[in-house]
Order: sequence, then C-alpha cells, then structure tokens
Amino acid sequence: MENTEELSFRISSTVKALSSALRGEPGTVAEAGSLYGGGRGASEPEKLWFKESSAKNLRNRDFLSPTTVLTTLFADGQVPPHVMDRVLSAGGSGVLPIAGGEVIGEGLRLRVDRAVTFRDVLCGTSRYIQPSCKQQGGVVLNCPALYPRPSLLTPDNLTLGQLRTVLLADHLGALLQRQGYSVSCCPVLPEDCEIVVFLKLLGVDWPTVPDGSNNVEREEELWQALQSSPYREKEEEADRGRSRSEEQETEKNEAAVRINLKRVLEKNRLQGYDPNLGTYTVQRESVSQLAQLQKAVIGFQVPVAAVVHVTSCQDEFRQQQMAMLWRAGGATFTQKHLVCGPVKTPGSQLSAAQYIQLRRLQMKEASEMKYGAHVEGQAWDDIIKVMTSATVRFELLSTAHTSPVTLDVQREGGVSTKGPRGGVFVMYNCARLHTLFNSYERAVEQGLYPKIPDGSQLDFSALKEEGEWLLLFNYLIPFSELLDQSGQALEQGGEGARVSLRTEQVCRFLVSLSKDFSSYYNRVHVLGEPMPHLFNQMFCRLQLLSALRELYHYALETLHIPPIPQL
Repeated sequence: MENTEELSFRISSTVKALSSALRGEPGTVAEAGSLYGGGRGASEPEKLWFKESSAKNLRNRDFLSPTTVLTTLFADGQVPPHVMDRVLSAGGSGVLPIAGGEVIGEGLRLRVDRAVTFRDVLCGTSRYIQPSCKQQGGVVLNCPALYPRPSLLTPDNLTLGQLRTVLLADHLGALLQRQGYSVSCCPVLPEDCEIVVFLKLLGVDWPTVPDGSNNVEREEELWQALQSSPYREKEEEADRGRSRSEEQETEKNEAAVRINLKRVLEKNRLQGYDPNLGTYTVQRESVSQLAQLQKAVIGFQVPVAAVVHVTSCQDEFRQQQMAMLWRAGGATFTQKHLVCGPVKTPGSQLSAAQYIQLRRLQMKEASEMKYGAHVEGQAWDDIIKVMTSATVRFELLSTAHTSPVTLDVQREGGVSTKGPRGGVFVMYNCARLHTLFNSYERAVEQGLYPKIPDGSQLDFSALKEEGEWLLLFNYLIPFSELLDQSGQALEQGGEGARVSLRTEQVCRFLVSLSKDFSSYYNRVHVLGEPMPHLFNQMFCRLQLLSALRELYHYALETLHIPPIPQL
C-alpha cells in the first residue's frame, strides 16, 4: 500500500499528534477513557480533541479540548505549562501548524497558522484532491438486480430499489478505482440491450459482451463441482425433508442437485448469515450467475480482495443463498453483502423508466420557468439530461445505503433550479465557478487583470474572510480522507456478512460544500476593481476557488456526472 500522508496536512494526523501531546504520560490514557465509557480512551485518543466546523466557532478556534477532558487529565483542569508548550509545538507528518492556544471557559482552544496552511494547500492542490492511500487488489461488485430472472430486465420492469443498487455499485466502483483497486462489475450485459441504453442515460457505463456470448464451459465446470461437493445431500437425506411439490419437481428432473447451505455456513464458521439457510435445489439460473462471478474473479491480474454483493434488502436472503452455493462449489473468496434499504414512493407506484421520465419532464419545466425561450436545442437537451441524472443520483445516493429512501414523485414536486435541493443545487454552484473563471479570463484578454502568478509569489495572509478558511478547513483539507473511507471500511470489514461503506458521503459533502460556497460567493465580490494593490487578495481568492473547482470535478466524476459549463 502506498501512503502519501506525509505529503499533505490531515485532520486525523493533527488530532492524533495533539492527543499525544496533551496526554503526555502514558498512564493518563486510561483516566481519559472514563469520559467515554468502556475504557475506550486508549483506542480512541481523538476523543480528547474536537475539530470545529461551524462558522461561529471557527472565528476564534480550530480545535478544542473540552473542559471535561482537562479536568479528567489535570488537577482542577489546569493545563501545566510544559504540557501547553508540548501541545503548541506538536508536529510531525501531516500535522497542521499551530499558531497559538489558550484555556477558556469551554476548554483548551487552538488556532491553526492559517496563512501557512493556505499556502501549502493552494500551492499543492493535487495532493488534496485525491485519495491519500493507494490500495491494492481486485474487487468484484456484483449487482444481482441485473441478472435475468426469468428474462432480461427492461427499464419498465426495473424497480426503484433495483435502480438504487445499480447506481450505488456504479458510484462505489468509481471510488474504489480511485483508491487503486481493480474493479470488475457483474453481470456483464448483452450489448445494446434496453437496460444498457437506459443506464447510459444516467451516466452508467455497465460492462457488456456481444450478443450470443455465453459461459457454457464454465457453467458445466460449476455443475460438476456442485454435483461432487461435500455439501451435496444424499438422496436419503433429501427425501426426509422433501415436500410433495419438491417430489413432483424431482420426478421431472432426476438429476436435481441439493446443497445443504447450513452445513456450508457451519463448516466455514461464517458470521452474520441468516440462520434459516437450509437445503437449496440448484437451478440453471443460479449456476449461470455463479459462472459470471467465477469469470470476473479469474480475470484479475491482482489478488482478489473481496466480492461485494450490492443488493436490496428484499433480495438479501437470496443473495446469501448464492454466496453459500458458490462456496459449496469451491469458492474461497471473501464475500460481503452491501444491503440497500427500500425506495418508497408514497401514493404512487413507478418503474425506474417512469421515474426518470418524470424527473426529466420536471427538470425541463423548471428550466423553462427560469430561462424561458432559451431552453431549446441540442445544448439544452444535453444540460437537462445531465441535470436529470444529477437529480436522480443525489436523491438515491444521499441517504445511507442501509436506510430507506422516500421520494416525492408527485407531478408538481421534486425538482427545482433554486435552493439547496441536492443535485441541482450542486450543479448550479459548480457552474458558477466556471462562469467566474470565464469572466476572469475575458478580463485578462482585455488587459484589465494580469494572469494569476505562481502561488509562491502570493501573500495568503490576505485571506481573512471567515468563509475562506471555512471552505479550506472543512472541505479542501478533509476531502482526501473522505475518499479513503470506502477502501478502509472494505479492508476492515470484520467477519460479518454485511459491510457498510458510507456511500452517501460524497453526495452529502457536495451539498454541504455548495451551501457554504454559495453563502461565500453571494457575500464576497471576488473579481474586484483592476487596481494593483488589490490584485494579491483577488489572486489568493482565485487560487482558493480554483482548488474548489477541481474538488467539484473530481467528486462529480465519482458519480459519473459531467460538470455543466453554464446553468
């Protein structure tokens, strides 16, 4: 694993260093643990400090160690001078420079050296707009919703819950690839089938194969492996638990193969699976699915880190059956289940195709109300397509995947080009940055402004507006750590069947960023009068907003949403 942590400031590194400095003697760790219960202080030293995030608190502090912590660590809560010196001089790889601190009523507050931090981040933005840790290994993202049962899915019979799993798998694949994983998606679909064309409208480029391709040889190998599996039930065992309907089915197919999934579960000592897993009669459809998975895992040039089944809560039990069946056939790969809550549409029942059509129509009407007769032609068709995709993705991905999503699908609601309303609001603010830099470049061409000089020539102490530090401290610096989370959670997934990867983080991050950026942009006139003594501050602000534009583009790429030049 390649780790570039030492190259950039990180909140986690800073909190860890400050915690070590505050504790001082090793024996004080256990004492601090009493604040949080269960002796957790030793394993969670970050609880000694809190990063501030609100505009109000960031006016006078960046980190706070609460009074409750100080009174636990020190007599009467008084921080000894030598401990204060150690805290103020805390340093190391990735640690933010501390400019000063003092004990106040709320606790020990610290302020970061902002000018130094602005310079480091804005002169090396690329280090902050990417994951800081590079992982290795292959990950298969299996989306059971896309397998034919009994026939291939179409946009008209794809449910909203199934659409959610597809979009989540697509987003997760992009996140994991950026962290260094090799990613393969299952199942591969026939070229130009309806569902592939439909998914492309939402920016999903799902893998395909030419029509007529098959896995006959691999399916036959799996049939043989299951027939000879040590978990296959003998006929006398199967007879004892067989119902009349199963007996009738057996008469039609004497070669039926029954696998005792519970025995697979117990033999492999797997945790978190449904205890009701029992005997499973193997179907051709099941073997076809396993053959696709088998093909995906042997296609990697790197070791397989995990197979992640991205499934709805309604299909979780069936997918657990498939996972155990694959093990019975000889698979030894780590399998995890990422389970999505249901998608609810009170008062209406819509297919995925109807839902997309509704959102597109609402997006077009909202645009016409705002921009009038200009909303016509191919350019606007492309904009509405992207905005519809953004709306749908933010609606279905902004909620933790374990929780249900409730959609407003009434004809008169759901989409607006104004206000903090998810995808539309994010895209609007991303477009504002593009418009700002277009205006600046035109002014340069007219000779009103010089070109932005290299960051090393700028005095970043000119960035004093509270919104500027908030944008850097809450968004630019933490972004790389947010990107790391999916890979870290996958790597540390534990022994249970389920895995939780916090796939909602990027959408929520972008919405929150857009609210704070919009507030700043509405308050501050970035392109000031063309006077030389004002240029330094203007250039510093443009450097900051240029970094934010890079962040927007990178984050939107993980959602497969292209930025829109104007809106």
